Amino acid sequence: MIPRTITPHLQRLFRQYPFVTVTGPRQSGKTTLCRAAFPDLAYVNLESPRSRRFAEEDPERFLGSYSDGAILDEIQRVPELLSWLQVLADERRTNGLFVLTGSGQFLLMDKVDQSLAGRTALLRLLPLSIGELRGGGTAPGLDDLLFTGFFPRIYDQNLDPAIALGDYVETYLERDVRRIGEIRNLNAFRRFVRLCAGRVGQLLDYTALGADAGVTHATARGWLSLLEASYILFRLEPFHANVRKRLVRSPKLYFYDVGLAAWLLDIENAGQLQTHPLRGALFENAVVVEALKHAYNGGRRPLVSFFRDRRGLECDLLYRSGERLLAVEAKSGATIASDWFSGLNKVSAIVSGIAAGAVVYGGAARQERRGGEAVPLAQFGDLLGRFDAGG
Repeated sequence: MIPRTITPHLQRLFRQYPFVTVTGPRQSGKTTLCRAAFPDLAYVNLESPRSRRFAEEDPERFLGSYSDGAILDEIQRVPELLSWLQVLADERRTNGLFVLTGSGQFLLMDKVDQSLAGRTALLRLLPLSIGELRGGGTAPGLDDLLFTGFFPRIYDQNLDPAIALGDYVETYLERDVRRIGEIRNLNAFRRFVRLCAGRVGQLLDYTALGADAGVTHATARGWLSLLEASYILFRLEPFHANVRKRLVRSPKLYFYDVGLAAWLLDIENAGQLQTHPLRGALFENAVVVEALKHAYNGGRRPLVSFFRDRRGLECDLLYRSGERLLAVEAKSGATIASDWFSGLNKVSAIVSGIAAGAVVYGGAARQERRGGEAVPLAQFGDLLGRFDAGG
C-alpha cells in the first residue's frame, strides 16, 4: 500500500468530530485509507446486500451493534442512516464515533449537509498524487504517468492500465451514472464522455458539445453534472475580479484522472503520447489536478481558477493561498523557452495579489528564471508546499 498524505488529517479530525466523511472517486483508495488509519474499527460495506438490508430495515439496531464505532463504506447506498447518525451524535455527545465513505459527490453532500451539519468533518480523497507515488518508491516517466493515471489499484496490483481503465468505465462510470441519473441513450452518453475527453483544457461550449453528441445543450449540461457527481470530471471556473479587462465566463473542463481521459481518447500505450495532438492538454490536466490533490490532501478546499480575457491572454492556473496567488503555466515540452514566462508577466501586471509565477514543464530539472521558476511536474507539489508556507 502506498502511504496517503491525508492520513494524519483524517485521524486528527476523527478525534475532533463525531464523524468524518471521506468522499472521492471510485477506486481512489478511500476504503484502504480508512482501514489503515483505523485498524481497530469494525468495517461495514454497505454495497453488501446483507449489510444494506440490515441497515435499511432496522437502522437503530444496526448502529447499536457497533457500540465501539465502525467504518461505514459507501454510505450513499443507505442515505436514511444519516438521520439516525445525527440522533446518535446528539445522544452520545462524544467524538470519534463513525467514519463514513461515499463515492457520490453532490447527492451525498446534500444529505450530509442536511443531517450531519456541524457533526462531521469532510475530506475528499482523489487518486494518488505524484508525491505519494514518489513516496511509495514509484517514479514513472511523464508519458507513462499521463497514460496510466493515478488510480492506486493499478500500481498496487501492477495492472495493465488499458484494461483496468476500460473496466473502470464499464463497471463504475456507467453503473454509477445510470444509478443517479436517467440515461435513456447509453450509446449517446458514451460518445458524450469521449467528446468531453477531447475537450480537456478547453472552454466549455454546451451547445457545441451537445450538438456533437447528438443531444440538446440542456442534456449536455445535465450529463456534465452527472459526471461531476460521479467524480469523473470537473469544471474549473474562470478568475473574476475587479480588473479592467473583459474576462471569459465559461469554465474549462478537466478529468479527475488524466489516465482515464487518455483511455477515452483511444490512446493504447504511452508511446503514442509523444506525438499525440492532445499531449499538452493532458499534461495541463495533470497539473491542474495535482493542485487539487495538494489542497485536499492537506484537509483544505482548493481555491483554484484560470485567467483568460477576450483577447486570448491566459494563465492556466491561479492557485490561492491566503491572500496570495500563484500564477502557473503548464508546458509539456522538456526544453524551457524564454517566452513561456511572457504570459505570466502580463497576467501578473493585471491581477493584483499574484505573489509568484511558475511554469510547470515536462523536463527534469528545476530552474530559476527572470520571470519566475520552471519546475518539473514531479516537483509541483513541493512548489505548492513552499508557496503555502510563504516561500
